[in-house]
Amino acid sequence: MKNKKANSSTINLIGGISFFILIAFIMQMAILCYDYIRERTQNLSLIAILILIEIIILAAFCTFFDWIRRKIMVDKPTKKILQATEKIAEGDFSTRLEITHEYGKYNQYDLIMDNVNKMAIELQKNEVLKTDFISNVSHEIKTPLAVIQNYATLLQDETLDSETRKNYSKTLIAASKRITDLITNILKLNKLENQEIQEKHEVFNLTEALSNNVVEFETIIENKNLELNCDFDEVTIFSSKSLLEIVWNNLISNAIKFTPNGGKIDISLKRKDKNVEIKVADTGCGMTSETGAKIFEKFYQGDTSHSTQGNGLGLALVKKVIDILGGEIAVQSEINKGSTFTILLKNVVYERKI
Repeated sequence: MKNKKANSSTINLIGGISFFILIAFIMQMAILCYDYIRERTQNLSLIAILILIEIIILAAFCTFFDWIRRKIMVDKPTKKILQATEKIAEGDFSTRLEITHEYGKYNQYDLIMDNVNKMAIELQKNEVLKTDFISNVSHEIKTPLAVIQNYATLLQDETLDSETRKNYSKTLIAASKRITDLITNILKLNKLENQEIQEKHEVFNLTEALSNNVVEFETIIENKNLELNCDFDEVTIFSSKSLLEIVWNNLISNAIKFTPNGGKIDISLKRKDKNVEIKVADTGCGMTSETGAKIFEKFYQGDTSHSTQGNGLGLALVKKVIDILGGEIAVQSEINKGSTFTILLKNVVYERKI
């Protein structure tokens, strides 16, 4: 962009110099005409009339020249930009402006056209994301609603035994919980993206907070007979405890969900100078590099066999939180060998000053 602005300034300088050269030329012509008239007559009235005619002719020439200049250099690009912005305002985000000058030789109008094109591209992307988002939300809600409807109908059968009725009720509760979780995650993600959730920073013991999060999953881990290994440094940080809970809950629950019975989960917390590195590794199904590149997108689910256990928003929430806190997140994975999520929180270590 700096090169574009520099070139645009150069073009404006050349245009300004050209304009002053034209004015200088016209003034010189006026002086020559005046001298020519004075040499041939002493009649002041005639001189005045001839000078007036000369001024009118030169003014008409300047007006015509400026009209041509405006038609080519101002009106034409302005009309193109107005037509494009009208189409974009009406919802046609496929509109693109053709820039005639080469890159590096842009004038101000070329810069505006280039920005309009970029704006249209971003709006088109947002429109696609919005359409996909609505489609995905509709799909995610439709499935549990269908389950609720079917099992609610089955529960009306008075001949059902108590055990079957109990199992049907559990299915209804699970389906309703899935809808609740979906709506909760959508609201959280929307608030994060619109910066409605303020990151309330506080000094807290990260080791203790992460340990408490792990303990909450103890029953599920035991039920799946998973081996859990934790390696935590003692670390106190200055960050948002509530936002980081979203991260730990999603990463740990995903590790449990995608790890088969008898598998292993490793969670580590290491201090790296002023930074903190957290790793959550599992021996689950893993994913391809293509899936890994999309795993933080909204509603993306790399393993559709587990789609009934989530809504594809968890990792999108994790990524958004880490971005807000100025950290980094990466994933390494291999099919049938597991995945490792690594989080780096930068400049968060708190050291009490004595």
